Amino acid sequence: MDTIEPRMRWWGWGEDGHDGPVKPGAKKMLAATCGWPASVNLPPVELADVQLPEAELSADARVRFEALLGAEYVRDDHATRVSHSAGRSVPDLLRLRSGEVPFAPDAVLYPASEMEVDELLTICQDERIAVVPFGGGTSVVAGIDAFRQDFSSCVCISLARLDEILDIDEESLTATVQAGVFGPDLEKKLQAKGLTLGHFPQSFEFSTVGGWVATRSAGQQSTGYGRIDENVFGLRASTPSSRITLRSTPATAAGPNPRQLLVGSEGTLGIITQATLRIKRVPEVALPDAWFFPDFHSGATALREIEQSGVRPDIARLSDLNETEFGLAQLGSDIQRKGLLAYLRARGVTTPCMLVLRYDGRKSEARSRRAAGRAIARKNKGVTMGGSPETAWEKHRFSTPYLRDQLMTDGVMVETMETAAPWSRIESLHDTIKQDIEKSLADRGTPALVLCHISHLYSAGCSLYYTVFAKRQQGQEMEQWKAVKTAAGNAMVNNGGTITHHHATGADHAPWLPQETGELWVRMLRAAKAEVDPEGIMNPGKLMNGPEAL
Repeated sequence: MDTIEPRMRWWGWGEDGHDGPVKPGAKKMLAATCGWPASVNLPPVELADVQLPEAELSADARVRFEALLGAEYVRDDHATRVSHSAGRSVPDLLRLRSGEVPFAPDAVLYPASEMEVDELLTICQDERIAVVPFGGGTSVVAGIDAFRQDFSSCVCISLARLDEILDIDEESLTATVQAGVFGPDLEKKLQAKGLTLGHFPQSFEFSTVGGWVATRSAGQQSTGYGRIDENVFGLRASTPSSRITLRSTPATAAGPNPRQLLVGSEGTLGIITQATLRIKRVPEVALPDAWFFPDFHSGATALREIEQSGVRPDIARLSDLNETEFGLAQLGSDIQRKGLLAYLRARGVTTPCMLVLRYDGRKSEARSRRAAGRAIARKNKGVTMGGSPETAWEKHRFSTPYLRDQLMTDGVMVETMETAAPWSRIESLHDTIKQDIEKSLADRGTPALVLCHISHLYSAGCSLYYTVFAKRQQGQEMEQWKAVKTAAGNAMVNNGGTITHHHATGADHAPWLPQETGELWVRMLRAAKAEVDPEGIMNPGKLMNGPEAL
């Protein structure tokens, strides 16, 4: 029997052993803005104490599943059900940590082939069993929560055993992989051949190719390497009606692109089992750069000019005033922070906003782009800091979610939200979202500290990514979360932004989908779902069939 264990701990992000305390400087900043909770310690309950609903899988369905997969790959033990019951959104973590989980799969199924996935969906359709596809479990929008809606049973189909890298075409620069391949495993295999996908979302260590494709993921290097939806050449998916195979082509004029209906479908149309992705050669150099600007406007203007001039850095991340201050307090020593701020004050920068950049490519070409970017940064009042801040940021770029777990134990709520908009709207949108978030939490007596950064560039606009801190309103955490999520979502969609740039829709963003895309498009998605999933078993309660309100 294969050893199949979740890569993440059941109650929070990542693995044990990587949690660290909130640094004194960051704690001081939180205390001044939000009020630090006094003598609070809210650790997760023990796994054995998590309360789940009783499993309701019928004996007939179990017999059919076991006949297909073998009994060892039909699991309904307590730990397996808990670890597949939810993702890593704030509501998910509140439920898991408190031990009160109102929904969970009745069993977790582990197919080892596309044929077995096909057969499982046939059985589930026959038996009217809801299906939740599962990759790494990192969704932060209730995208994999085990909702069953009107179905008496719900199973989770894990892609853990579909983990083969099937082909690396070094001539065409494509890689064909099964959906259960984790990011680090794919990148290790590619880099051994001098190749890279260049896709590094913050969830990179614990997310899968299938999850990236199903959610239209954007990595931290997508400005240079492209979002996942730009890099899908072909894919295969199993649906309750039949299997879909979309051949690998660099481009086509054969009607609307069917790949783009499945990319981002979030398991509501079927289960993506295989994808062919564009890859690149490992760059000769990766040149870091960093700047501090006197305000967010100057930094955003510099980024717009850099992107629109064709300089295009491979990594670009501009932090606003609050995020810059918090980052310096959390990641550096107090002596380093004070020395840096004194250096900047001497150069007229009293409210610094930090920009980190990286330019990948051939040595001469990357140096040329960096030189052009530096000229634009200087023109917009930037103060150079060389490359060390970018190098320091890269060192910690996958560890930030661990801080959320520690802060939740300390009695602090942490939520992240993201949007994207045209350049002409970015600054007003940045201010509006921040103000509306702050008001929603101040009205509840829990003042917020709101951080923001730009991290993905396009010629027409960019993303905005928010991190929100506030004291947990104990006993009313869900209402507190709904208030801030509603305020932020309304501010985004009512002021020219998208409800999600890369977190996907799931259930948490579904209330805003009709406003963003129009009711007709939502009905078109439902019509497509009715064709491939006539019984509606695939990932109920998400995307086009998500809730109308939180």
